[in-house]
Amino acid sequence: MKSKCPYKKKRRRVGRGIGSTTGKTAGRGVKGQFSRTGAKARLYSEGGQNSFIRRLPKRGFNHPTKKEYAIINIATIATLDKAELTAQDFINAGVIKKVGDGVKILAKGELSKAVTVHAHKFSQAAIDKITQAGGKIVEIKAS
Repeated sequence: MKSKCPYKKKRRRVGRGIGSTTGKTAGRGVKGQFSRTGAKARLYSEGGQNSFIRRLPKRGFNHPTKKEYAIINIATIATLDKAELTAQDFINAGVIKKVGDGVKILAKGELSKAVTVHAHKFSQAAIDKITQAGGKIVEIKAS
């Protein structure tokens, strides 16, 4: 008795003489890409038609040398309990995932304690807030 389970289905034996329905060309037709062994259409192949990806409109401009900074606000710095903060401290605290092209400190929030902050960039307002609270800024030079 044959099993009706699709995953136990026996594969069809093809190419056993011209008398059988799957003989000679083995159900693949004559000539062309799909009659060859190992032939399959590429993912976005549309057979001579202009592909969907190329038909889509292109939008905007992607700057090839744009820098992506990890942004940290003063309010976030105020929540951390350290006197000296580096990029690694921010990653360990879960404030940022990765440094990227550098860390930039922005001025949103208030700071009441003296903190030394090591970062690649600072906004002028952030510099003012950190120094007014008695802290120091250390600008890291990008290499």
